Amino acid sequence: MNVSDEDQGQGLKAWVKLNWSDHGFLRVLWTHLYQIAPDVWRSNQPGPRRIEAYANMGFKSVLRLRAPKRDSIFLMEERACAAHGLTLHNVQISGGLLTDTKNLLTLLDTFKIIEKPFVMHCKSGIDRTGLAAFLYLLAETDTPPEIARQQLSFKYLHVKATRHGILDHMADSYLAAYRESGIDLRSWIETLYDKPALTSAYQESKRGT
Repeated sequence: MNVSDEDQGQGLKAWVKLNWSDHGFLRVLWTHLYQIAPDVWRSNQPGPRRIEAYANMGFKSVLRLRAPKRDSIFLMEERACAAHGLTLHNVQISGGLLTDTKNLLTLLDTFKIIEKPFVMHCKSGIDRTGLAAFLYLLAETDTPPEIARQQLSFKYLHVKATRHGILDHMADSYLAAYRESGIDLRSWIETLYDKPALTSAYQESKRGT
């Protein structure tokens, strides 16, 4: 097998994984693409054709919120971004669990340096992307916190009653602190965000329902 044949074989494996095990076939027409701020968008996992479309729309960067494992799906996205001149950033955050403080601060730092227009995504563009969109609006815009909070809502198919409700608990915990003291998001994450304590409180609240 020559190099070209090997590349084609790897490409086919990546395509199969993206479209079947990663449910990419559901996202061919369903992009879940929404603009959340000037030059800032949210979506679900894009395939190579959609990345090409994003480049044609003028996007400069892609912010991937999934695990940074270099599997076939990641490599396909990396190659597609490189082929069409988009810079790919990767900051992993969690959907059914809370994210480590370090990753949250890295995400805020990325918001400050990423070239716009950009699109952020996880797999389905619902939970992790909703949290990231909420954090972006708080950190980088003058959006009222209650309005930013709507990025985690059923409009984007986010359902609080699922295990992803822990993200609502985190968001509401920040909003409570903000209303009490006016603390900004970064300061809250650096000084008051306590992943184990918030997780424990969320689990206790679920047991009480």
